[in-house]
Amino acid sequence: MSKVILGATLSLDGYLHDRSGSMAALYPDLEQWRGSQLGRESIQTTGAVIMGRNSFALAEDPDLYADNYEYQAPIFVLTHHPPTKKPKENDRLTFTFVTEGIESAVAQAKAAAGEKDVNIIGSANIARQVLKAGLADELHIDIMPVLLYGGLRLFAEMEEMEPVSLERMKVVEFPGGRTHLSFRILKGEV
Repeated sequence: MSKVILGATLSLDGYLHDRSGSMAALYPDLEQWRGSQLGRESIQTTGAVIMGRNSFALAEDPDLYADNYEYQAPIFVLTHHPPTKKPKENDRLTFTFVTEGIESAVAQAKAAAGEKDVNIIGSANIARQVLKAGLADELHIDIMPVLLYGGLRLFAEMEEMEPVSLERMKVVEFPGGRTHLSFRILKGEV
């Protein structure tokens, strides 16, 4: 059965990127992750991806997603302003720019994913929306052994939200310091 997985890589002090917007310190091992059992499993079980406009814009050339992005699956970009030129697609990776909100993005991604998972990646704003709407089933956090002392926090500005209870599912330590934590989101329990 399809799950909605909210995933992010953070510094030990909880930042998605540093003060200048760079995520380089969080992904020195991206190729190693892709080749790991956990990375391969994530890539194989992901049937659709949701990302925000800022995450989409991290690619210097959005046309490169089509044959280079690890998740060769339909991508749903949550945005207020779709680009004027649609990026290159292939037979597995397509782009849909969603302007109707997170509920619409999740519904469309689940329909595209079929029995596979929907992977929501790297956006503090989308993370808040997904958690507030109760749409995520699992939370996957990778922690890198670096302190950034500033930047964008994943769980900032969430004081108005109700507490969310989590059940630890898995902890995986990678050579080089990355630690992966998987949690099941316990809906309706605190």
